Amino acid sequence: MTNLGMITILARRRVARARVFAAASRLGCAAAVATLAAGCATPTQNTDQFAGEWHFQRDVESGNDFRHVVYRNNAPVRGAVLHVYIDGDGTPYWQRNLSATDPTPRDPVMLRLMALDPDRSVYIGRPCYFGLYRDPPCTAAYWTTRRYAPEVVESLEAVLRAETARAGALHVELFGHSGGGTLAVLLAQRVGSVTRVVTLGANLDISAWCKLHGYSPLAGSLNPVDEHALRTGVQVLHLVGDRDNNTPPSLVDSAARARGGEPVRVMAGFDHSCCWETVWRSILREPLELTGRDPSDNVI
Repeated sequence: MTNLGMITILARRRVARARVFAAASRLGCAAAVATLAAGCATPTQNTDQFAGEWHFQRDVESGNDFRHVVYRNNAPVRGAVLHVYIDGDGTPYWQRNLSATDPTPRDPVMLRLMALDPDRSVYIGRPCYFGLYRDPPCTAAYWTTRRYAPEVVESLEAVLRAETARAGALHVELFGHSGGGTLAVLLAQRVGSVTRVVTLGANLDISAWCKLHGYSPLAGSLNPVDEHALRTGVQVLHLVGDRDNNTPPSLVDSAARARGGEPVRVMAGFDHSCCWETVWRSILREPLELTGRDPSDNVI
């Protein structure tokens, strides 16, 4: 068997384990016991286990007001570019009006996608996530109403700049899922080294999103639709599944138009979390447009 064939087999096995991890995480502790033999593991422990299988380096880094868990793949830097992954909101609430103790995502979609990325990449955890919910100044507000607050964005920005310097990169490509896409767009406007932004099921208009679901407003959070469109020279693409009931295509499309016509691509058969692994490598290789286009012609 050739080296290429062996690499392909190993990659497929790792993707399969990633899907088992995702399914177990979504189903909770009972599934984790059955599929991962991890006991009643926390979402953070399950994520650490997955990251360990991929030999990601885990550290805790300080931002501005918060600490952040980061995972690095430590691949070689190519073209002076660093890929940065930011995940969604995780578990802000246990029930409709009862905030969760630990917001860590049970299915870290972006960490699974980073496992498919051959280039230098870092996954930046959000403030108070991955076991840091007891850190001052963490309160439930930072994963509920103030999940996109200015101080959250500023702390992520500090870590992003530090990781860019650490990697010796000149350019940053930001990838975000759901609320991580919200933060990616907010960060791209503030960090001049960002040259590309790809979001998956991103909440680009938090006011419209809250109204759609009947949620209370996210008081204290920044709303991407209220900010200026991304500066000239930044490649941008908003991906959304045609079966996404969390951030439906109509919501993403409306917000992208309001932001100056940022391109949207509707993915046939996809929902909020599935099935991004099937297209991620091609998305990474795809050159994106620098200007807006009509998203109504982009159903695939």
